[in-house]
Amino acid sequence: MIELLARWWIALIDATANWSVAARTRLGDVIGDCLWLLVRPRRKVTLANLRACVPQMAESERRALGRRLFRNIARGVLDHSVLWRGSREAVEQLVRVHGVEHLNNPANRPLILLAPHFVGLDAGGLRVNTLVRGVSIYARQSNAAWDDQLLQGRRRFNDPVLIPRRGASELKAVLRAMKDGLPFYYLPDMDLGATNSIFAPFFGVSAATTPMVSRLARLIDARVMMAVTEMTADGYVLHLEAPWGEFPGATVEQDTERMNREIERWVLRLPDQYLWTHRRFKTRPPGAPSLY
Repeated sequence: MIELLARWWIALIDATANWSVAARTRLGDVIGDCLWLLVRPRRKVTLANLRACVPQMAESERRALGRRLFRNIARGVLDHSVLWRGSREAVEQLVRVHGVEHLNNPANRPLILLAPHFVGLDAGGLRVNTLVRGVSIYARQSNAAWDDQLLQGRRRFNDPVLIPRRGASELKAVLRAMKDGLPFYYLPDMDLGATNSIFAPFFGVSAATTPMVSRLARLIDARVMMAVTEMTADGYVLHLEAPWGEFPGATVEQDTERMNREIERWVLRLPDQYLWTHRRFKTRPPGAPSLY
């Protein structure tokens, strides 16, 4: 079933390669509404995350937000028709960049680009690759066809260094690339379990958070800046903010809490574009009940 679904998505992406953004948006709305109704496990996770993080929001508002998110996810998948099949010029037109001067400044090396899980994540990552050669860690997909398409798409420009997530060895590979001047496009907001994480609040909820950003900044004096990609009516905007000041701070724990606050700031700005579908709180502090 998963194999057939992946091939269906790939065929649909190919079929919409010459469509306008508006046309892909309309189709994405239809598909997103179907997914909201049919993909119950992800709908359940989305609503559980929203209940935990925004308890003051009415349930009807949470459901409306979740439905908009599923529409945005569907359009984001369809937009891979340009990301995977379009020319460099087409990608540059689809994804505008604000703050490119921060990326191009040689003083901002070594550099960590913090890219939280918003629907424009792939669009922003590929756009960075049109500007510089970078390095990133990726998780292998369970579906071989989809995994192959993602890797081919992400490798299209400037031969980026893509490191499969496999434990301690990935950090050594990232360090080598960063020392060579490659920016690190890093997805910081995944629950990777308790072993290599610390608990830091995310919207007031204890979240298992990997403290890699703080440790890299301390180890090689890396600069850290947000790289958030916003979906817009006519494409995307990759926001590259100025590097953080006074970072790293006093402790790794304080640094990790700051990182989560920076992500929260963008989630509040783009609440229906953050991937609430992820089980962000699957690892719980000892004795705490499951949210799912």
